[in-house]
Parts: sequence; C-alpha cells; structure tokens
Amino acid sequence: MAPTAPAAALTSQLTKLGFTTGLVVQEIGYDDDVDQSLREAIQAATGAELEDEDYQDVCDAVLLWHREEDDDLTDAVVDALTELDDEGFVLLLTPKTGREGHVAPSEIAEAATTAGVHTAGMLNACADWVGTRLAAPKGQRR
Repeated sequence: MAPTAPAAALTSQLTKLGFTTGLVVQEIGYDDDVDQSLREAIQAATGAELEDEDYQDVCDAVLLWHREEDDDLTDAVVDALTELDDEGFVLLLTPKTGREGHVAPSEIAEAATTAGVHTAGMLNACADWVGTRLAAPKGQRR
C-alpha cells in the first residue's frame, strides 16, 4: 500500500531534518499528549523503535518533547546532548502557539544558544506540536 499524501510529506520533512534508516533515536519527555503519528513516522524513517529516557548509550538523534510547565528548557536541551553523537541532532517538539504548554520561540533560541547549539530547521507536521532541529554549529563539531 502506498503512503498517503500527508504521510509522504511528513516522511519527506523528516528525511530533510536528518531522520534516516539506521539512526538510534532517544525520546525524552514522552507523555500522553505526544503525537503518536509523528513518533510512528520517525520509527518508520529510521527502521527502529525509539529508545526511552533511560537509554545509556550513544544515540544519533534525540526527540525532546517539552512544554512550558516542564523543567527548565536549557537544562532539558543540555541533558538531551549528554548521550548524543558529535554529528547528532535534537528535534525539540513544543506545543504550537495557542496550545496549552506553548514555549515562546525566543525561549527556544535562548536555550539553544546557552546549550551551545543552534536552530537548524523546523517541522510543522502535527496538529498540536512544532519541531525545531537543534544541532552544534558545523565549525564546533568534534
């Protein structure tokens, strides 16, 4: 069965953000409000299940769900970088404007800068969540 147009568009966006076959993706901040179709699309793009918060090995990407009422965003980004490969990235997912738990773009930019990463792409594929790709500046990668 061929993927639907929205599913194909989501797969294309995920590929552009760096989700490819074989990546190990750790998920942090999972709760009952996350977008299951996005999680499933990432698993389909990578060909593997998402690793949970307790994963203790190096990962290629981190899926970080964050809401305004969660702990400090800068601390969450720094923690997400702990097990991340030097060439890896974080996909920070925050509720869209007008949704409960929305995080201001200025707060995301400040947290990224403080954590030593920068924004490197956006994902607007879910009804309630927007994704911001965070990565180390190319000149700073080890």
